[in-house]
Amino acid sequence: MTIAEWCLFGAVMLYLGTVAPAKAFGHREFNNAAPRNAGFYEHPVRSRALGAHTNGIETFPFFAVAVLLAEFRQAPQLWVDSLATAFLVTRVAFVLAYVGDKPTTRTVLWNAAFAFNLGIFFLSGSGTRGAVTATVVGLVWALAVWPMLVILQRKRGHG
Repeated sequence: MTIAEWCLFGAVMLYLGTVAPAKAFGHREFNNAAPRNAGFYEHPVRSRALGAHTNGIETFPFFAVAVLLAEFRQAPQLWVDSLATAFLVTRVAFVLAYVGDKPTTRTVLWNAAFAFNLGIFFLSGSGTRGAVTATVVGLVWALAVWPMLVILQRKRGHG
């Protein structure tokens, strides 16, 4: 298996693993007979863990399709592997920022991960040049959003 394919497995394990610790640490309150009980997720950390979990489920299909399409179309494997690894590492940081209640950082990391995913996707049809362009544009967007988010957070009294 390629590194990118292992990253697919890692992405699945990441989104599955985001809510499991919340259940383990709250084991006295967690009822396995009613695992989706909304009351359990009222605790702020558990709520954010569930949000990170749900977001992982939402982002996985595009990541999986991008990786498999790039490999099917025989895009340069080093690029596919590198961008997939960057995506996964960024998603780990995203989960930590989400659970750690760092909304501005979380949003920037989400955009960065999406940029890496765009790069993988465009490798399949536009080659390395298209992938670099898509990734750079996405990362510039992610960094451009950061100051706007900081200003909004300050106006709302969150930082």
